Amino acid sequence: MNRPISSQILPTVSRAFLEDWVVVLEANSAPGQFAALFERAGLPADSQSRTRVTHDQIVRLYQVAVAETGDEMMGLWSRPIRPGALKLLCASMRGASSLSAALFRFISFWNLILDDFGMTLDHEGETLRVSLVARGEALPNRFGHMLLLKLAHGVASWLVGYELPLRDVCFGFDRPRFAEDYPVLFPAPIQFGGLQSSISFDVNQTILPIARSETELHEFLMRAPRDWIFTSLREHTLPLRVRELLLRSGHLETDLKEMARLLNLTPRTLMRRLEAEATSFQDIKDGLRRDVAIRDLTQSAKSIEAISQDIGFASAASFHRAFKRWTDVTPGVYRRLSRANIPNGQAAV
Repeated sequence: MNRPISSQILPTVSRAFLEDWVVVLEANSAPGQFAALFERAGLPADSQSRTRVTHDQIVRLYQVAVAETGDEMMGLWSRPIRPGALKLLCASMRGASSLSAALFRFISFWNLILDDFGMTLDHEGETLRVSLVARGEALPNRFGHMLLLKLAHGVASWLVGYELPLRDVCFGFDRPRFAEDYPVLFPAPIQFGGLQSSISFDVNQTILPIARSETELHEFLMRAPRDWIFTSLREHTLPLRVRELLLRSGHLETDLKEMARLLNLTPRTLMRRLEAEATSFQDIKDGLRRDVAIRDLTQSAKSIEAISQDIGFASAASFHRAFKRWTDVTPGVYRRLSRANIPNGQAAV
């Protein structure tokens, strides 16, 4: 029988999701600097097709990359964003009278800073849409577009004191092979291949007042991007709802029939809807097992055998085979690599 699992396990993302960011970091790094950045973040510098990346690793890579490059957007845009710019942006938004006024300040700030893209804020019926619009023939950097829209959503959510649901998210580039990673960051239906990249809020939410202190602003910036880069909402995509229900159960034993009952669906309908989202119930369970294993390998002293039992494997050998299929390395190698690259030998928290 599986042991209870913690409900505080953020999904990992694929290494491929960082691809555009990695290319920019490598192009802007001095010899030897690029590998050092990844080592300090606890990530291997060489890309592996099935390597998984945790929330903590993304946060550390962002923080060390900003410090090393002196650019708060790390080369993702044609003009460097000098240190202190995001603090000024957030301070300006904190002084707004409402969320809509804060979002207007957000797009005004970036329109002064960016050369290759501009931003617009448009009312469309019941929605307020923040969009990135190309100036000339500028091509979107997928990670840059994601990060800027996520910043808008993250700061807006922090200002009102809770994570805001989004009506929709659209990206102005074709669906990438790592499209399944985007719902981990955006609590909304997501489309690709649009004319522009955008996010939209319910217009009724944009009248919300803002109440954040100077001390709270300082703490928010000190943690950046920890508080805004991933999402905790799970209502908008079926695969994440299934994952959340598995987490809430405290075990990984729930079968398809029981999950369908919890969702008020028939098993056949649940299978069909998951297939339409390019996944399956077993894929979701395996992904959760993988993320629990990664959490325990990097943050606990549990033996590999104990971890394998906790997530429902009959033997450590079976767990070894599955983990290598998920990440290209064995559990022991993954633990050694992650521990070796964490400052002071401390596991991420």
